[in-house]
Amino acid sequence: MSDTVAENVRQFAVFGHPVAHSLSPRIHQAFARQQGMTITYRAIDVAPADLAAALAQFAASGGMGANITLPHKEAAFALCAARSDRAARCGSVNTLTRVGDRWHGDITDGAGLVRDLTERQQFDLRGRRTLLLGAGGAARGVAPALFDAGIAELVIVNRSPERADALADALGDPRRAHSRYWNDLGTLGEFDLLINATSAGRAGGTLELPFSLIGPRALAVDLNYGEIAVPFLAWAESGGCNKRSDGLGMLVEQAAESFAIWTGKRPSTEAIFDELSQQARALHTAD
Repeated sequence: MSDTVAENVRQFAVFGHPVAHSLSPRIHQAFARQQGMTITYRAIDVAPADLAAALAQFAASGGMGANITLPHKEAAFALCAARSDRAARCGSVNTLTRVGDRWHGDITDGAGLVRDLTERQQFDLRGRRTLLLGAGGAARGVAPALFDAGIAELVIVNRSPERADALADALGDPRRAHSRYWNDLGTLGEFDLLINATSAGRAGGTLELPFSLIGPRALAVDLNYGEIAVPFLAWAESGGCNKRSDGLGMLVEQAAESFAIWTGKRPSTEAIFDELSQQARALHTAD
């Protein structure tokens, strides 16, 4: 009997490198309980060279859907037989669905970020001058959604200017999307929304940024969450930015979007977001 039940349990996973820290298993299990469903959801650490083989093995074992996190989002895009329109615009995926014997790719990061900013944080994106730090998979995943939400201007800055140029070009609106050099940051003026899409906070890295970037009512957002987001948010606080947020809200909202794609049921996000937020605050208090 137990073997039959196991065979009928829907299998999902998140693939990354590293990925042991991921909150996705906890979030999706909470969604499943809320919806009265039984699922398995694992975190699978896989090196970039092994991603294709790992996804094939997961599918062969009955895997129905997968989330993709750093550093695999662009590589997974190339492995998909079909992609959503928004994934095609981003050139990356974070959500894979098994359809027949192939993977279909989607990207839910941008929708998750916009939902977190506009609904949970009540931040009106329309007309905002926005700075995007980074031009990798995380940046690509959110830039089109920010455009669609009505921001006035997107300035993309990356340490490798070629990637910033490519992302600006991909957005297809040179009047609203511009790439700039990292050394130009001190001359760019003030922004209403500042987004860190780099991984500079990993391994104790820092971001040296001028405070002149922070507008009087700016919101600073790090797409990372937890300790990785601390350096950027500490910089924003030191610069007088009263509105700051890490990527926990986006993480929960993009997960809800993925869950809805896989199951047809959109979960409520407030309970798990509050639970994770309280835990994070308790950890910081203990430190």
